[in-house]
Amino acid sequence: MKKRFLALLLVIALALTLAPCAFATVSSSTINSAVTGTAKYVYTTTPSPQVGSIGGEWAVLGLARSGYSVPEKYYQDYYARVEQYVKDCKGVLHDKKYTEYSRVIVALSSLGLDARSVGGYDLTKPLGDYDKTIWQGLNGPIWALIALDSQNYPEPTSGIRQKYIDRILACQLDDGGWSLFGGTQYETEAYSVSDPDITGMALQALAKYQSQSAVATAISEALDCMSKKQQSDGGFSSMGDSNAESIVQMIVALCELGISVNDSRFVKNGVSLLDALMAFRQSDGGFQHTSSGSGNNQMTAEQGLYALVAVQRAQNGKNSLYRMGDATKITIPTASGGAGLPGKHADVKQVPVTAAGTTFTDVKNHANKAAIEALAARQIINGVGNGKFEPDRSMTRAEFATITVKALGLTPKANNSFTDVKSTDWFASFVGTANTYGIVNGIGGGKFNPGGTITRQEAATMVARAAKLCGMNTDYSTAAARDVLSQFGDYTKTADWARSSLAFCYDNGILDNSALNINPTAYIKRCEIAQMLYNMLSKANLL
Repeated sequence: MKKRFLALLLVIALALTLAPCAFATVSSSTINSAVTGTAKYVYTTTPSPQVGSIGGEWAVLGLARSGYSVPEKYYQDYYARVEQYVKDCKGVLHDKKYTEYSRVIVALSSLGLDARSVGGYDLTKPLGDYDKTIWQGLNGPIWALIALDSQNYPEPTSGIRQKYIDRILACQLDDGGWSLFGGTQYETEAYSVSDPDITGMALQALAKYQSQSAVATAISEALDCMSKKQQSDGGFSSMGDSNAESIVQMIVALCELGISVNDSRFVKNGVSLLDALMAFRQSDGGFQHTSSGSGNNQMTAEQGLYALVAVQRAQNGKNSLYRMGDATKITIPTASGGAGLPGKHADVKQVPVTAAGTTFTDVKNHANKAAIEALAARQIINGVGNGKFEPDRSMTRAEFATITVKALGLTPKANNSFTDVKSTDWFASFVGTANTYGIVNGIGGGKFNPGGTITRQEAATMVARAAKLCGMNTDYSTAAARDVLSQFGDYTKTADWARSSLAFCYDNGILDNSALNINPTAYIKRCEIAQMLYNMLSKANLL
């Protein structure tokens, strides 16, 4: 009897030792306290976030998604720096590292801002270039997916999301995980073994696509791989070092997948991933990079913050870190610009926002949504009734004259120059003003043809004339125009009289210079005109 009793005690003790729930979980109050403390640390140590992987976007992301009380001016100033940086770079953040675009897009999305309209540039557009995005390794397509999905941006190139998903799946290693160059032509022995950082990021990118059977299988294999790689102390090693960042990426991955950080597959010796991460946290709220290191590391603190925020959001039933449909939009002061350029015509002035929040049901996911809404908020452009904008409809000459005069803040006044424009026509004063300032001309014979449609090269010519009134240098010599336009397959089909203006518009980002063709005689759409005027006003410092 005594032997049986001792045996029973041994079985009970062994069962308690092996029970998957026999570990101490970090309480909600502890997580809340940690988020507050680390947010305070990041806010204090990053007083002026810039464009960059340290002291920049990751700090903004963590703070914005944490709900920590930060003055709105902090984010406004950050956006102003981003906008100026983008303008200085002429929209090219990097020739090869396209994660530069993705990182900024994610940060702007966390502030409820549209990354498709930053200083007149669409930062999502480069992510439509598959070959350039995958150049730097697997983090290219991973972060392109995360960025595009952060605010459900329209695809810059049709089908690009699936191409990035397929690329990630194709690069999965035999052990079930991923590495930076594993599965690519640049794979070496060092990259033939999965890395927890890249694997965690790949899982984050794929989380939204678990309904695809191939994705679901890949995720299952990767989780099994990472569970086996997890160390006895609950953490991970990357490049030979046990570090906090590897834990961060796996924590965020689990949260994006909807898996608890206390999942038994990721608890070793009673230590969860969150327990392991907290071991790197310092008393002042910062984090050290490696378990053997000393002091704080700024990047680790910023990443540690957004990992804690991911857990907190999961526990509170909120959207995950990268699903930002619930982001609170910050207000961008119109006073940040609007003074205009030196040399602008004295009659040209900034148009204030008088109808904030104006939008249309048919531009909800449109590529030119930000430009359309920005002009509508200033009543420069209007809808067509019933809450619609009809973005793909062509635009008449009278309509174009009207919105251009409004965009420049000019005072409408008829000049009775055209026999086919009656003084009682709703557009008479706008056509007259546009003609007086040299923005539009007649078609000959004293006629204006107000109902005629505008072609792309005609629109470029008229916008260039408006830009000249704003103080911009629109004069391009024949040789200079040819240098700009020769990249387009159909540039020889453009009219001689339009080439200087087209070159100006493409060279200054008023027209999209990544397009393959100009299509000079095609009718321009209302959405395209809105984007051109928005880009021009941004360049002219009138927004």
